[in-house]
Amino acid sequence: MNIKVGFGFDVHQLKENHPFILGGVELDHHSGTFGHSDADVLAHAICDAILGAANLEDIGYHFPNTDPQWKGVNSLILLEKCMELLDGKGWKLGNIDAMLCIEAPKIKPYIPEMKKNIAAAAKISVEDISIKATTNETMGFIGREEGVVAYAVCLISR
Repeated sequence: MNIKVGFGFDVHQLKENHPFILGGVELDHHSGTFGHSDADVLAHAICDAILGAANLEDIGYHFPNTDPQWKGVNSLILLEKCMELLDGKGWKLGNIDAMLCIEAPKIKPYIPEMKKNIAAAAKISVEDISIKATTNETMGFIGREEGVVAYAVCLISR
């Protein structure tokens, strides 16, 4: 098959006194994402979509949270490494479509910079990246601002 689609998902807790990183951008907010790396759910979901499309396991397989070398790492570096794995299998990334489920803050002002950062790491045009957001209508852990979720799909081809 000369084209494949990948799906990615990630979730991280929000905690006080942590930076809130999405798409390599630090958002202005009272709490931030918590995890082993910089906890960039958007970059992680994109990584999993890319890895899944090429049948290359998942982000936890390649960058386990038990490995100290990934502690606090910028997740755009993980995305660059996923692109190297993709290239090594002879695949090319076509596009990315991502959705964030987040109650606050509003991310629209940050999207152009997120797209620029992801495009640079993935070596594709910002025109080939879509980032959207929705709230959870104040329901559940997202609605209570306890966490954030990201979904991503991508298309790869040979």
